[in-house]
Amino acid sequence: MKTILLPTQHIATMNATLEVAVQLARRTSAYLEGFPLRIAIPPYVVAELTAGITMAAHDAQRDDEIAELRRLFETFMQEHGVPPSGASESRPCYGWLAAAPEDEGFIGSHGRAFDITVISRLDPESSGLHRRAIETALFESGHPVLLAPPVATKQIATNVMVHWNGSTEQARANAFAMPLLRKAERVTVLTVVGGQDVPGPSADDVLRQLQHNGIAAVPVRVKLGDRDTGEAVLAAAKADGCDLLVKGAFTRNRLRQMIFGGATSHIMEHADLPVLMAH
Repeated sequence: MKTILLPTQHIATMNATLEVAVQLARRTSAYLEGFPLRIAIPPYVVAELTAGITMAAHDAQRDDEIAELRRLFETFMQEHGVPPSGASESRPCYGWLAAAPEDEGFIGSHGRAFDITVISRLDPESSGLHRRAIETALFESGHPVLLAPPVATKQIATNVMVHWNGSTEQARANAFAMPLLRKAERVTVLTVVGGQDVPGPSADDVLRQLQHNGIAAVPVRVKLGDRDTGEAVLAAAKADGCDLLVKGAFTRNRLRQMIFGGATSHIMEHADLPVLMAH
């Protein structure tokens, strides 16, 4: 995980997201690239919005917003001792992509050239743009997404929990997480008895795979009880003091999750630790 993409927004949790991204970059000696995440507004809507002001004034306001996002990103990096790329040979380092288009779809296409995208998890105040950005990164980038909690943990990927449910999505998440699993001091493989599993290999099979890769993972089993699977997973991670959860995203149909709920949706909206997700 040597390249990290970091969409930057004017949201309350942005500082926590920046902190999580820097923690990850320090752990993996990575390059961080920020860019302004903005909604694409059709020209006819722009014309209506600017009916009372000139297009030049509208463009100036947009440029000011982009400049402010860049200041936020670069100031945070400088305050945390992360130098700009090219200033030295040290890692981590950062860069800023000023020419990013006003389209959340860009996060999916540009993310294909990065090992992971870091973005704040959803909360009740999250915009439609934020939700679409997460889903686009998951479904279009071909790489994992790291969801940052509203309050950054003190460290990342020292105590990692893998939620094994037998799925292809979880297998992909595990594969993407391998560099972090190898660095971790503790790795657990969680089975939620009675949870949302699909036909597939057992947790014992995954434990054996990890052990062959030099990862001394240990099993954890919890009962679902009267909780849903997402609640049980987050409770288990909290009880074990984890600072990273590895979770396959949208094992169930995405529309079904939106209507009936699911483990992915619950974790995306309630996790208080970083979550590495892949679809």
